[in-house]
Amino acid sequence: MLLDLIPRYNAVLMHRRIGVSLLGSFFVVVCLAQEAPKSVDVRARDVLSSIHGNLVVPGLKEPVNVLRDRWGVAHIYAKNQHDLFFAQGFVVAQDRLFEMEIWKRAGQGRLAEVLGPSAVQRDIGARLLRYRGDMKAEYESYSPDTEAILSAFTDGINAEIRSLTAKSGPGLPIEFQLAGFEPEPWKPQDCLNRMAAFAMTGNAFSELRDAELIAKLGVQKASAFLSLDPKVELDPAAGMDFGGLSPSLLKNLIGSDARIEFPSDGKQGSNDWTISGRLTSTGKPILANDPHRVMALPSLRYIIHLVAPGWDVIGAGEPGLPGIAVGHNQHIAWGFTIFGLDQQDLYIEEVNPQDPLQYKTANGWAQMQVEHESIVVKGKPPVEVDLKLTRHGPVFWEDGKRALALRWVGAEPGTAGYLGSLAVDRATNWNEFEGAMKRWKVPSENIVYADIAGNIGEHSTGLAPLRKNWTGLLPVPGAADYEWSGFVPNSELPHSFNPPGGFVATANHKMIPENYPYNVGFEWAPPYRLHRIEEVISGMRDSRKKITLDDMEKLQTDVVSLPARQLVNLLNESSPNPTVATQMIHGWDATLSRESGVAALYEVWLKELRKVVAEKEGIESFEDDWSLKKVFEDLSEPSPQVFGADAVAGRNQALLKTLESAWKQTGQLLGTDPQKWSWGRLHTIQFRHSLDRLPDVATLLDLGPLSRPGDGDTVNATWAGKKFEQEGGASYREILDTADWDRSLAVNTPGQSGQPGSSHYSDLLPLWDKGEYFPLLYSRKAVEKNAQDRLILAPN
Repeated sequence: MLLDLIPRYNAVLMHRRIGVSLLGSFFVVVCLAQEAPKSVDVRARDVLSSIHGNLVVPGLKEPVNVLRDRWGVAHIYAKNQHDLFFAQGFVVAQDRLFEMEIWKRAGQGRLAEVLGPSAVQRDIGARLLRYRGDMKAEYESYSPDTEAILSAFTDGINAEIRSLTAKSGPGLPIEFQLAGFEPEPWKPQDCLNRMAAFAMTGNAFSELRDAELIAKLGVQKASAFLSLDPKVELDPAAGMDFGGLSPSLLKNLIGSDARIEFPSDGKQGSNDWTISGRLTSTGKPILANDPHRVMALPSLRYIIHLVAPGWDVIGAGEPGLPGIAVGHNQHIAWGFTIFGLDQQDLYIEEVNPQDPLQYKTANGWAQMQVEHESIVVKGKPPVEVDLKLTRHGPVFWEDGKRALALRWVGAEPGTAGYLGSLAVDRATNWNEFEGAMKRWKVPSENIVYADIAGNIGEHSTGLAPLRKNWTGLLPVPGAADYEWSGFVPNSELPHSFNPPGGFVATANHKMIPENYPYNVGFEWAPPYRLHRIEEVISGMRDSRKKITLDDMEKLQTDVVSLPARQLVNLLNESSPNPTVATQMIHGWDATLSRESGVAALYEVWLKELRKVVAEKEGIESFEDDWSLKKVFEDLSEPSPQVFGADAVAGRNQALLKTLESAWKQTGQLLGTDPQKWSWGRLHTIQFRHSLDRLPDVATLLDLGPLSRPGDGDTVNATWAGKKFEQEGGASYREILDTADWDRSLAVNTPGQSGQPGSSHYSDLLPLWDKGEYFPLLYSRKAVEKNAQDRLILAPN
C-alpha cells in the first residue's frame, strides 16, 4: 500500500527530520537526567491507547462498556445507537488509526500531502472517481439513518484523536511519528470512499486488455484467448481504433487496500457456503466464509461486536466504516464472495481538433466539464490540475484525438463499498435480508444466508447496468448508441432459498443461469475451488455423515488441488517411460502441503507448462492474463493447431519435456536432493508494513516470512504473483453455528491492532498460519468470562 509510494529518498528525509527532533530531545535528556533515548519499540508501547479503566469522552450521551477478549476483539455495549457508533469509531481508531488515515487520504486524493510527488497521479485518479451526485440520495440508499450513523462514527474517531493529542494523552501512535504527519479530523463523507469502491468493481482494466488483444491478435484469436462464459465473440464497434490502449492507462487507479501493483482483473477470490440443518450434527445450519484480498499489515478487516437497542451484531468489516460487513446478529448469519458483475464501461470520446475541451456526441460537439484542483505536495509547490468529465464520466487519458472516459456504478447513489451492510446487520429473517439486498450495490457479492429458524439461501447482488446492444467487453465510441438502460432489477439477479441439495456454495464462479437475458458479466473465477467444496460437502451428505464445525475447519484449510489432480491424470495417460520426475509425480494425491516436495515440483512444472503452451498458441506476450482453465482445455483436448499433426503425441511430449525442465529448475531452487524439497520453502509470505523502508524499523514492523501451503486454486487459497511468494488469500475466516452462536469460530491475521507496540499486533498470526481459530464469543456471559480488558467510556 503505502510502501510503494514512498521513495527511499523521501523515507530518508523523514527519518532525518525525526532524527533532528529526537537529537534535540536527546541533548535535553542527557543534560537533565543522563538517560539514554528510548528505543523505537519502547516508544511504540508508550503511545498505546488506554483499553482498560475509565475514560471521559465528550460527545457521548451515556456510559459505554467496552470489553476486549483475549484475542483482541472489542465487544461494545451502549445504551443508544448514537453512542454505539461513536464508540465504534473511538475503539477502532484506538487500534487502527494510521491505517484508517491512509485509507481516508487515498479516497480524498490527498496522499501527496504526506508522501510527496510520487502520489500525485494517484491523487488525481481518486479525485476523478469521487462521488458528485445528490447527497441525500447517497445517504438514504444504504439505510434511512446512514448519515446519523456516519456522523456518530466519525465523531468517535475525532474524539480518539483529541484524546491522544491532549496534554494528558499518550501522543500519536508510533506510525505517525515515523511517517512525520498527523491525522486530520474525519467527516461523514470520508466514509463514502469511491477509490476503495473502484478496486472492488470491474471491468475497465479487462476492456483495455481486450482492446490490446484485438489490436495485436485480431478479433477471432483474441476471443478464443479469453474464457468468456456465456461464450461470445468480442464485439468491437465499427471503425474503432484501439491503438495505444492497454491496462497501463489506468495504472494509478490503485485500491486503497493494495500494496502490490493493481491487477488487470479487478476480481479477487473468496469462498463461502451455507449448509442446511438436515446435513449437520446439530440439526441447525452452519455458514462458513473466507473472503480473499491482498494480504496486508495491518489486516484489511477488523472484528468487532456491537450491542445497543436494535443492534447485536458481530463480525468483521473495514476499519474506516461503521457496522460490520460480514458476520451474524441474533437471528441470521451471512458471508460473501465477489460476484463478477461488469460495473464499469469505457468510452472513447472523439475530441474536437479545434477545441480540446469539446467532444463529439450524436447531437454535435459538447463541452467537457472542467474542475480545477490544487494538489498539495510534501516538499514541493502545489500541483495545479484540471479534472475533465464528459457526460459518461471522468477522463483518464487523452492523446489529442481521443479521450478515455469511465462510466461506472460509483457515480450512482449508494455505491460506497460495504455500507449496504448497515441494512443487512439489522435483518431478522429471509424477507428482510432480501429487502437489504436491494441496498447492497458495491461490491457485487454472492451472499450466503442462514438463520436460527433453519433456513438457508443465497443472493448474488450488486448494481448491474443494463446493456441492450453490446457486451461491455470493449471500449465503445462515446458518440454512438452505447448507453445504459437502467439497472437489472435486484429480484432478477440469481438467488435461491432452501435449495433441495441441502447446501449452497460460491467461489466467484459463474452464478448466472444458462440463457440469462442480461449482459451482466462474462468472466468468472475458474471452478476449481467450487468443485472441491462441492466434492467434500456432497461426499459427506451422500455418505450420511453429519457435518460438524471441525469438518468446516478442515474444508476452509483444504489444500487439495484439482488442477494438480488433472495434470497427474494427463501424465499417467501419456504412458511415459519412467524417470525420477515421473515417478515422483505418479500416485501423488495432489495435496499442496507446505512439507511436500512433489508439490514444489508441480508448481514449477505448472509455470513451465503454461509458458510452453502459450508459446505454441502464439500468445506468449499475454501469458500472465491467460486463464489456467484455457491451458487445461488445450491439454485435455489437444489440437493440431497447437501440438502438431499428431496432437496427442505432441501434447504428451510437451508434458514430459516441461516436467524434466521443471525437475532441473526445482533442483536449482531447492538443491539436488529431492528428499529435501518442500513447497513451503518456495511458497512463503511476509507481512510488510507500509513504513518498513524507514531505517531501523523493519524489525519492529514486519512479520515473517512463513512457509505456506496451497496455491490460488485450492480452497485454502494462497495466491501468488509472478514469483512463488503469497500475495493474497483469506486474512479473515468465520464459521458460524446457528445452533449456538458462542460455538462460532473466527480468525483474523496478523492481529486486531495495527500498533506494533500492542500485544494484539501479531498474536493471531500463529493460529491463522496453522489453520486454527478462536471462539467468536457472542453472549454477554461468554464475553464477560473471557474479558481481558475492560474500558468504560463516560460522557462529561
